[in-house]
Amino acid sequence: MTDVSTKAINIIFNEARTYSRWLNKPVDDDLLIQIYDLMKMGPTSMNCCPARFVFLKSPESKERLKPCLLPGNIEKTMSAPVTAIIAYDLNFYKKMDVLWPHVDANKIFQEKEDLIYKTALRNSSLQGAYFIMAVRSLGLDCGPMSGFSSEKLDKEFFPEGTIKSNFLCNLGYGDSSSLYPRGPRLDFDKVAKII
Repeated sequence: MTDVSTKAINIIFNEARTYSRWLNKPVDDDLLIQIYDLMKMGPTSMNCCPARFVFLKSPESKERLKPCLLPGNIEKTMSAPVTAIIAYDLNFYKKMDVLWPHVDANKIFQEKEDLIYKTALRNSSLQGAYFIMAVRSLGLDCGPMSGFSSEKLDKEFFPEGTIKSNFLCNLGYGDSSSLYPRGPRLDFDKVAKII
């Protein structure tokens, strides 16, 4: 396997930043589809792919989201060209006859609510991380965040009750003039060990 270029690593990790202010530049729908098509290639356990995405672009959709946001997240979200809801489907295993046809997923997951929840949350979080990397690698900036009422959001956007919100991610072309200096990160020996 060949390493990716230093330029790619810098775009995805070293030089990428979390944005809260945005340039007044729209994001094309085709680019959102490209982001999804790249993100979906990341691995999940048993290829379960539980993440579900809702892309909010219209003023009307953003107004539906606004009451769900904590006050500190309203302006940055309302001004973002796109806000993605990254969610997870508690019925993900019902699609595994296509995604993982080697086994009967119903036997593994049916009536095992704790296993379903943990699998869906963990793997949708992985997919959310792949989503952030895909966004950055395709030339957009992002601002992933918590800071919302999942109960309100789920009631508004997922009233059927089987899809639950994980986190939000604002997308667009970031306004670099609004950035603070990059925050520090912990060194390897503070958080990791090799045994």
